Amino acid sequence: QVQLVESGGRLVQSGGSLRLSCAASGRTFSTYAMGWFRQAPGKEREFVARINLSGAMTYYGDSVKGRFTISRDNAKNTVYLQMNSLKPEDTAVYYCAAASSGRGSVSKDNYDYWGQGTQVTVSS
Repeated sequence: QVQLVESGGRLVQSGGSLRLSCAASGRTFSTYAMGWFRQAPGKEREFVARINLSGAMTYYGDSVKGRFTISRDNAKNTVYLQMNSLKPEDTAVYYCAAASSGRGSVSKDNYDYWGQGTQVTVSS
């Protein structure tokens, strides 16, 4: 089992940058594929990015490709989401998620564990 705690969300102006962090408990962090999702008010939870066990392979949703970067530090049990060129439509609660299967996916159903979320608000 793993517990996830996100941090780093805040209010930022359009065009700005933020780095979100997700700290995981437990000794087996490196066995979980990790993902970031987001959910805006009144909308479905949306896939943002995922990363494999070693961090060598990443995949992004079309709306963030080229602007966001996911990374992980297995020694620190942490996954990051660097967000650049932020837009008002990036405003959402951002969640990190862990897949015990070790296989990432764009589907939220693939993930077993979720953090509580961190709010990102981008002003125009």
